[in-house]
Amino acid sequence: MGVLIEVAQVQALLGQADVVLIDCRHELANPDAGRAAYLQSHLPGAHFVSLDDDLSGLKTGRNGRHPLPNPATLALKLGGLGIGPATRVIAYDASGGPFAARLWWLLRWLGHDQVQVLNGGWAAWLAAGGELESRIAAIEPQHLQVQLQSQLAVGVDEVEANLVQPQFQLVDARSAERFVGIGETLDPVGGHIPGAANRFFMDNLSDGRFKPAEQLQQEWGVLLGELSSEQLVHQCGSGVTACHNLLALESAGLTGGRLYPGSWSEWCSDPRRALAV
Repeated sequence: MGVLIEVAQVQALLGQADVVLIDCRHELANPDAGRAAYLQSHLPGAHFVSLDDDLSGLKTGRNGRHPLPNPATLALKLGGLGIGPATRVIAYDASGGPFAARLWWLLRWLGHDQVQVLNGGWAAWLAAGGELESRIAAIEPQHLQVQLQSQLAVGVDEVEANLVQPQFQLVDARSAERFVGIGETLDPVGGHIPGAANRFFMDNLSDGRFKPAEQLQQEWGVLLGELSSEQLVHQCGSGVTACHNLLALESAGLTGGRLYPGSWSEWCSDPRRALAV
């Protein structure tokens, strides 16, 4: 099962008991916008998750803007939406895929691999004349067992150690401007972690859809050089859009990368840590 799924394939799966659609729409500048949009209309049978409330944990001021949620709490939430061990999950958003990719990565982190992201998301569904509804579908709760894949994530201590003795290549998914410290509005300090490379997550898309696998292989090959995809650790501002880069690589067959969930917002919270501009 590929990590991306097309509109026609989703339409053929609607109504199947072992398929759960998850609406991940979100706006960073307006956190309530996603839920409001969902209540107005959504894909048939879809349930909603909030980036801030469900797909992130408690913030301490030192662990980033979207720290990882407690695995057991997240599994309980997703099980309550009908996701069990045999459920095929399809996630979508209206922003090119980063919030859906966050759910995709989190489910895999919990040990659930049957998850895909709708290629083109909300816009592709509308363009195809896909059916919409506003009712909230009934849910048969399931038990989603946690088989945590802790090796998929890298902590801040490992990133700090990597500055002294390089073991992996950091890749920052933010825009080129934010990477060099220009126009930073989300975090108190601009710049990037020393030694990081930059690959803006939106460069994975063409007309709102993920580029073909061959094109992604070629483009990422320029960044990789002699490195393998397993040697990459992905970060961004808060561990969300970095999941988009991981999803793009996976769709291109370049597997094995890891996520630094705290990302720049955690890194820059300690003024003792080095930064580059």
